[in-house]
Amino acid sequence: MNPKFENLAEKIALAHLGGGKIRIKKQHGKKKLTARERVQYLLDEGSFEEMGILVTHRSTDFGMEKELYFGDGVVTGYGTINGRLVYVFAQDFTVFGGALSETHAEKICKIMDQAVKVGAPIIGLNDSGGARIQEGVRSLGGYADIFFRNVQASGVVPQLSAIMGPCAGGAVYSPAMTDFTLMVENTSYMFVTGPSVVKTVTNESVTAEELGGASAHSTKSGVTHITSANDIQCLEDVKTLLSYMPQNNREITKKLPFELHDEIRLGLENIIPENPHKPYDMHHVISGIIDEDSFFEIHKDFAANIIVGFARIAGRSIGIVANQPMILAGCLDVNSAIKGARFTRFCDCFNIPLLVLVDVPGFLPGTDQEWNGIIKNGAKLLYALSEATVPRITVITRKAYGGAYDVMNSKHIGADMNYAWPTAEIAVMGAKGAAEIIFKNEIISAKDPEAKLKERETEYAYKFEDPYGAARRGFVDEVIYPKDTRRKLIKAFQMLEGKEVIRPNRKHGNIPL
Repeated sequence: MNPKFENLAEKIALAHLGGGKIRIKKQHGKKKLTARERVQYLLDEGSFEEMGILVTHRSTDFGMEKELYFGDGVVTGYGTINGRLVYVFAQDFTVFGGALSETHAEKICKIMDQAVKVGAPIIGLNDSGGARIQEGVRSLGGYADIFFRNVQASGVVPQLSAIMGPCAGGAVYSPAMTDFTLMVENTSYMFVTGPSVVKTVTNESVTAEELGGASAHSTKSGVTHITSANDIQCLEDVKTLLSYMPQNNREITKKLPFELHDEIRLGLENIIPENPHKPYDMHHVISGIIDEDSFFEIHKDFAANIIVGFARIAGRSIGIVANQPMILAGCLDVNSAIKGARFTRFCDCFNIPLLVLVDVPGFLPGTDQEWNGIIKNGAKLLYALSEATVPRITVITRKAYGGAYDVMNSKHIGADMNYAWPTAEIAVMGAKGAAEIIFKNEIISAKDPEAKLKERETEYAYKFEDPYGAARRGFVDEVIYPKDTRRKLIKAFQMLEGKEVIRPNRKHGNIPL
């Protein structure tokens, strides 16, 4: 063999060994996969082509010239997932704690640039202690180079981030700008400043898990969209999530084979309780509409009064935004509006049709909501739906009151098809509150105020609390039996496949951030 070939083989072998360091790492008693194991499991067998395997850092300060490892702490390249081209990087915590250097960043930037050129998703497997402090501003510049590319790729190709270890300091902002963030329970965490700094500055004692673990970010901050029990489940979730998306913003998601039947779902007939004040689980409505076992919920544990996620109808990928009457009666609040708006904008970016299921009594009242910007944040959902040009269909199952009726994909903000069940109540407010305002003086002066209120409440409900007034005005296209919902939606989405919207020429709108 040519000696030069032997030298190359030796270098590649060393690179795969990560410089001879121990690769298996345990944290909190749970085994973590190595960077290469993660890549190999994520991608189709034999499809991975590595880029930059022989790259080493350029730093000579603080004795760094003696610490050279091929790949410089990140595995980058491309391969396929279920035959689809993707670009991937996996940070290697066993090399300088996965810390990002100038060359480490260059490798990531290279595959991001390539992904945008060819129109393929970018998947980041994050496991890094942050910037490599021995390189100073050069490592900070590397982060900024990645951030800039995250923004340039946004809305062009899907970007997914899996946090599979530490992600601290400046490292957190790249995942935050990607489309979806996944975290592994008990072995991953994200925060701008760690527990020791928090203790010093605010005197709060908090663990890394409490401060920025998967549970904290899935329930409190909403930073993470999906949590997984371990590395394997996380990588499986990445694959599933990707299956609902197209390759880029110029394509649509591939339709799965599906054989149509009569598609009548009798189970939907008995979901809405006779008592209008009794809650029900909107998940049951979703299950009755979509293809079996096709719902993949996003942000499941955050702002649970609204449900968002991907599903399929007759093999077609759709996004679902739905009020959840089981939580806060389905009222919109600050967090649910942000959650719904973010998901809506992703679906619009990548040509994924939207189904909006409505049972909303209004916006959540209270000083906490007003002082935390329910006006501004509620407007985000209104803006996102108004701006969306993908096929948009609404089904009103029960309440649609006040401004929340407008916000939840009403005909007035550009919805393509609006259906209502006979149980729908479309009004400015509930009958009791409306009667108390309209007939206030009459009720006060009545011999039996309570009976008079009941009489006027019934009168108002008869006149306004049904879907037929809205249907007469064309604000609802059809009042349908619940059992027919799936059949109607299949036909409507099929009809809307060729939808095109020409917007006014502008640089971009100014969403109320």
